[in-house]
Amino acid sequence: MRITKILNNNAVIVMDGDQEKIAIGAGVAFEKKKKDIVNPDRIEKLFVVKENEKLQELIVRIPEEHLIISEEIIDFAEKQLNTKLNEHILLALTDHLSFAIEREQKGIHLKNKLLQEIKIMYRQEFDIGVWALHHMKEKLNVDMPIDEAAFIALHIHTMKIQGGDLHETVRQTAIVKDMMETIKIDLDITIATDDLAYERLMTHLRFALNRIYHYEVHSMDEEMLFMIKRKFKRSYQCSERVAKMLSTSHGIQLPSEELGYITLHIERLKKYQ
Repeated sequence: MRITKILNNNAVIVMDGDQEKIAIGAGVAFEKKKKDIVNPDRIEKLFVVKENEKLQELIVRIPEEHLIISEEIIDFAEKQLNTKLNEHILLALTDHLSFAIEREQKGIHLKNKLLQEIKIMYRQEFDIGVWALHHMKEKLNVDMPIDEAAFIALHIHTMKIQGGDLHETVRQTAIVKDMMETIKIDLDITIATDDLAYERLMTHLRFALNRIYHYEVHSMDEEMLFMIKRKFKRSYQCSERVAKMLSTSHGIQLPSEELGYITLHIERLKKYQ
């Protein structure tokens, strides 16, 4: 493969057969010039130019170290998750991180209103985000706020196989937050976010939404549901208020079976107050 254009020290455009591709790798363009042959051992990723014009534009526009740090975070994430992420993660995460770093260097701090929810619902991805903050501090000497770990977590989650759309993931996370707020207000309680019952309830709500979106039913026989309504009347009333909020605010109908399971989680939560 011969170089047709050097983007930076770690990225070049090459001809691979009859296709132009972006070749990325540490030092891939070191001491190279146009028409030189690229050492294939230095190439870590290849992207077809026609399908990745925005990536080419981004590489030229941002500081080289921002691309490198993004690649290192992606590599770490893939090892931790034991899976390959969608190739579009490089464009999405690099673009996000570069803007976030520039913002932080200007003293502009962006709060993530879903920080606690993301931390619980996407714990493994959030831990990767925390690692990324330490890595950026070590490599770039930039102190990023913990909120950024949550933003990184969402990018990583949505680029996993069946991870989903970023905007839809944010929407679902915000809905879960609304559900939790409804429960806390209705019961007039303050819940520690590291409480195991709190985490279990939030996780259940997340998967309940997924089941609704995929038209799946979490079955519960009528006799069991009747017993739950009678035995845990206050908790069931709380779950009904959650269902009403979902319908009114988000146009989502919560099946009666889900109300039963949510009631059980609410009852467990109440026991530890």
